[in-house]
This record gives sequence, structure tokens and C-alpha cells, in this order.
Amino acid sequence: MIEVAARPYAFQLDPGHTALVVIDMQRDFIEPGGFGDSLGNDVSLLEAIIPTTAELISLFRRMGWPIVHTREAHKADLSDCPPGKRSRGAPGLKIGDEGAMGRILISGEPGNQIVADLAPLPGEIEMDKPGKGMFWATGLHERLKALGITHLVFAGVTTEVCVQTSMREANDRGYECLLIEDATESYFPEFKRAAIEMIVAQGGIVGWATPFAALEAALAPEKVHA
Repeated sequence: MIEVAARPYAFQLDPGHTALVVIDMQRDFIEPGGFGDSLGNDVSLLEAIIPTTAELISLFRRMGWPIVHTREAHKADLSDCPPGKRSRGAPGLKIGDEGAMGRILISGEPGNQIVADLAPLPGEIEMDKPGKGMFWATGLHERLKALGITHLVFAGVTTEVCVQTSMREANDRGYECLLIEDATESYFPEFKRAAIEMIVAQGGIVGWATPFAALEAALAPEKVHA
């Protein structure tokens, strides 16, 4: 096991059984003109974590560990989108409407793609999810179990919605979860802070949190191979 300095106490990372999960780093959430922007959000807050998230992905690629990229996405006919979900968001565009980068949150549309700087490589897991969490109607749990994964490192957006939901779902399924604090973000900074505090509360009731530098230091070659 590799010890990573974290809150609420050190995280014990299992190098043979750890995967990175990058949640919903999609153009529609991060770029001007996308869904997030149409709702009146400051997308530059989310864009700011791209460099650190890219470093995190690069670190896992160097280690040769699995990487999962998720997208919040729906079928073109919206058969997997509950009416209540589509009706929310005012007064701008709705899921399935035509936006500046194609239909909003529809699988395969330009805006639904992961931003170029974080684009998945062949062999990495790419997964569309119709819900906030990464396990519902995706089969991801079975794929991770087949790989022998027991520990998950999280990044992505937004901290209090899809990231926290996915971490809670992972916790319920027995995964040990570590959130990289500077590789996740919210349109509302106070929501990010509150979500992280909820995750690490009561001795890590959902999981652990740490900055990227702490994980990078723990995975330095001299420590991994000691």
C-alpha cells in the first residue's frame, strides 16, 4: 500500500487495484456557449482545473493504471431522460434542445465530447451515463470488478453534483475513494467547499480528499518502487 497525505487522515492507496475516474469534463459544461453557460454560470471556474486534471491523467498513464472518462449523455430520442430532468433549468436551453455545439447532452453531439486537452486515449474506458452518478444504467461496477479495482481516485465536475454522487455510490459499493481537490470544481465555490467537507466528515464517511501535489509526491518512482 502507498500512503497519501490526505484529509481526514492518510489514504492507503493500493497500486495494483486503483483506477482514476474523471467525471464529465465535457464541452457543454466547460466551454462558453455550452449548456452550463446557457444557464448563466461562469464556466471559466471549471475551465481552470483542466491543467491539473491533465497532469493527473498523465500521472495515471505513466503508472499504467486504468482511467475512466464519464460523460453525462442521453440517447437521441431522450428515452433515457426522465421528463423531470429535462424540464429543469430556466430560462435557457433544455436537455435535447439545439445549442451552440449541437443538441444539449445528447450522445455523440460536439458539445457532449470531452474537452480536447483531456481526450481519452485508446484503451481507456469511455462511458456515457444518463444520471448524475456513474453506476446507474452503465455497467461500470461490473467492469471495475473485472479489473480487480478496489480504490478510486476522483476528478471532474461538478463537485457537489456528479462527482459527489458518484463518490457516494462508489462508497456504497465498497470502493475506497480519494478526491483530488484541485482537479474538481463547481460553478459555486461555496458548494465545492461544502461538498468536500461532507465527503471527509466523520472520519471520511464518504472518502478522502487531497491536492494533486500530495498524490504526485506519494507516487514518486522512488516511493512506488521502494
